[in-house]
Amino acid sequence: MSMLKIKKGDTVKVIAGKDKDKEGKVISVDQKKGRVVVEGINMLTKHTKPSAANQNGGIIHQEGSIDISNVMYVHKGKATRVGIKMDGDKKVRYAKSTGEVID
Repeated sequence: MSMLKIKKGDTVKVIAGKDKDKEGKVISVDQKKGRVVVEGINMLTKHTKPSAANQNGGIIHQEGSIDISNVMYVHKGKATRVGIKMDGDKKVRYAKSTGEVID
């Protein structure tokens, strides 16, 4: 698979699905499946048995993954597409709306 344009720690905006127009920070990226887990987005309810880590068990709420095509990178408060260009001998990401290098 090609280089993904969203990385862990990026702020993204959801553009499709039940959480449309919400923003959050990327917690993890699954490069193989092309999915991301975003803080506070796609909250799932999970029933857990008592264990050493959680003595009581019960119902917990956690983030589920969403497809990477359903999020856009947020640059200076606006959602923008991300491009990749060569900066000398190094690949860098840049915001297509402003042309500024992201990292």
